[in-house]
Amino acid sequence: MAKNLLIVESPAKAKTINKYLGKDFTVLASYGHVRDLVPKEGAVNPDQQFAMNYAVIDKNEKHVDAIAKAAAKAEALYLATDLDREGEAISWHISEILRERGLLKGKDVHRVVFSEITPKAIKEAVDHPRELSLDLVNAQQARRALDYLVGFNLSPVLWRKVQRGLSAGRVQSPALRMIVEREEEIEAFKPREYWSMDAELAHATTPFRARLLRLNGKKFEQFDLTEAGAAYAARDALYAAAGATRVAGADTPFDTDQPAWRGGRLVVADVQSKERKRRPAAPFTTSTLQQEAARKLGYTTSRTMRLAQQLYEGIAIGDEGVVGLITYMRTDSTSLSDEAIAELRQVIRRDYGAKALPETPNVYKTKSKNAQEAHEAVRPTSALRTPSSVASALSDEQRKLYDLIWKRTVACQMQHATLNTVSVDLACGKDSAFRASGTTVVDPGFLAVYEEGKDQKAAEDDDEGRKLPPLKIGDTVPLAAILAEQHFTEPPPRYSEASLVKALEEFGIGRPSTYASIIQTLLSREYVTLDARRFRPTDIGRAVGKFLSGHFTRYVDYDFTAKLEDELDAVSRGEEDWVPLMQRFWSPFKELVEEKNETVDRSEATGARVLGDDPASGKPVSVRLGRFGPFAQIGTKEDEDKPRFASLRANQSIHTITLAEALELFKLPRTLGQHPDGTEITVGVGRFGPFVKHGSTYASLKADDDPYTIELPRALQLLHEKAEAAANRVIKSFQDGAIQVLRGRYGPYITDGSKNGRIPKDREPESLTEAECLELLAAAPDKPARGRFGKAKAEPKAAAKKAAAAKTAAEPVAKKAAAKKAASKKPAAKKAAVKKAPAKSAAKKAIAKKPRS
Repeated sequence: MAKNLLIVESPAKAKTINKYLGKDFTVLASYGHVRDLVPKEGAVNPDQQFAMNYAVIDKNEKHVDAIAKAAAKAEALYLATDLDREGEAISWHISEILRERGLLKGKDVHRVVFSEITPKAIKEAVDHPRELSLDLVNAQQARRALDYLVGFNLSPVLWRKVQRGLSAGRVQSPALRMIVEREEEIEAFKPREYWSMDAELAHATTPFRARLLRLNGKKFEQFDLTEAGAAYAARDALYAAAGATRVAGADTPFDTDQPAWRGGRLVVADVQSKERKRRPAAPFTTSTLQQEAARKLGYTTSRTMRLAQQLYEGIAIGDEGVVGLITYMRTDSTSLSDEAIAELRQVIRRDYGAKALPETPNVYKTKSKNAQEAHEAVRPTSALRTPSSVASALSDEQRKLYDLIWKRTVACQMQHATLNTVSVDLACGKDSAFRASGTTVVDPGFLAVYEEGKDQKAAEDDDEGRKLPPLKIGDTVPLAAILAEQHFTEPPPRYSEASLVKALEEFGIGRPSTYASIIQTLLSREYVTLDARRFRPTDIGRAVGKFLSGHFTRYVDYDFTAKLEDELDAVSRGEEDWVPLMQRFWSPFKELVEEKNETVDRSEATGARVLGDDPASGKPVSVRLGRFGPFAQIGTKEDEDKPRFASLRANQSIHTITLAEALELFKLPRTLGQHPDGTEITVGVGRFGPFVKHGSTYASLKADDDPYTIELPRALQLLHEKAEAAANRVIKSFQDGAIQVLRGRYGPYITDGSKNGRIPKDREPESLTEAECLELLAAAPDKPARGRFGKAKAEPKAAAKKAAAAKTAAEPVAKKAAAKKAASKKPAAKKAAVKKAPAKSAAKKAIAKKPRS
């Protein structure tokens, strides 16, 4: 055993680093976090200085045991997990576990940090270790404790007041608030009409277009013309001012179509030329990398981080072996090391010439208050590894992301771009004028390599690349047409992943390592959906967002959340103690939770709306959230007759549905007609979606089917397909159907109603015998019934006895089959024969149900 043990987080990183350190080191992976708070109430104890009860994560126990075994034999321990506070906490947890097991006595414990996985960086880090930073550990523990206390105390309030199974997060909730508020802005938006006026000019060499600048002696503003009559009248006046002639036969002072005007000229009144410089964007931080990958590559934040992790941990590059291609991808910093800058300048001079290189390196100021300048931006570990030189070793996704990072980093150290903007004012009579602008690139500088993307196009972007003909004051330019165009103001766009990450960063909510998980949490909880790559809140998401904003305002406040992040950063720098921070948060939060549990009305929390009265019954029609989603209701529980209920359609929301749309929902279930056997066929919507029904047979509608418009022939077709599928589902059956070989969603399987058995890959399902089926079922794990909210039901003793008796009855047949197989020396059957179900598992069997795949 090597005398030094070095621990990293991932096996890929361990494999790469192991090659760099030689025989004196054993490198093992922790596989991420090794301990976490126990998942139950009381894991954080506010009454004992917020003491935390940790336990080893089940799936990582074997990795922890492997580390402990190696640590017992090693002379020194090197903790080389990631260089952020999460990585620091993992190192601390590993050292605590080993200390508790008495494995660190008399041993040196070193903390090793590096931002790139290259031989030089690793060896330098190992040669210059430091001690564990308890300030970083405390900051991470405080963050974890806060998240736990918010989740474990706020989520039950949501269960009682909104819907069972919901949860709230300290950082996700303000992000959800952003998305919900944007949706409300969009719904409340009232479009305004306005008209633009452009002149098309027929210059002899280069036709171009100019925007109206001045109308009747006044600067032309967006809402100066707000209806067609005024717009067309202004257009005719401009034609006349330009000296155009109206064609005879036009009876009206203006027409909605292009009027019959001929001729006319505009006179060049002013020409201005202005040169400007554009600086390259800073090298990537985590946030800007996520934004650009979303804009330019269409990658989600989680996909970007997964690919970046692969590039960081190492890719096999020909004779070089496994090499880390980029620096650590979780960073707020825009700094670059002197060595990296020197190499970048070398590449720029070689590939783009000395002219593309500024005299001194470009320096970028980090915006984040807590960015550690020792950390670098996300950059290639070597700019000499061009995207084309490593392309063959990368997947298409990896190549695109590496190309983006390489180009952004090279561009950040290149010369600024020089642009020339020419603006020409063209008089139209004495009191009106048009303006045309064009921008040309004098020196591309960094634009030869990279240009930063934008979420929304600006008006001046239209001028980019437009060339105007040479013009001087006094020139006249023929007028081809004046175009009056109608427009309507548009609501603010929904957030994309890029714009949401940008907003979170600007508000100071979350940190680079959390943006991807914030978005993933909102999606997985179904609080939001992605519609054309834009976030739209679901009814559940809106209910949660509104409830938290209305009743826990302080805790979803952007400034409060950002201030808390700043305080956690202060803890990480050793400027503040974490326990007082926790106390300041916990006391008022606990009081508010207790108060809201008592005072909030559930109907208010679920966003219930009364839409009006049902014309037929006169009863109120309302919409609200229920256990299985949003629904409409006619009547109230106080009425003598029970209320009627109907689920909302997939594209409907309780916040926007109208009375007429809600009443349409009560047309279901509806009768479509008669089956050939004389019974009725109906269509309805249930918990699992729309269906057609014939007797006790249900057939789900397809995605293209609408329960409100489907007709009898289509319903009969769906029922026929269901019957065919059911008939073809049974491959074989034994014991009067008690044991069946079925075709399932994930392939053929065996079932006795309470257990499902796998079929060996080397066996055809049709060839299985009854004995073999019994044998495979005996070896199969139990399939416990699930109770309400996912908890396993306790089984009555009678059912347990029945299951045990069935197993006992099957054993003689199974044993006989096993003996027969053994005699013919078939390994597959021999293996199956020894896989007996545990005796106690039979007692845990749930009551037999019909098989379902």
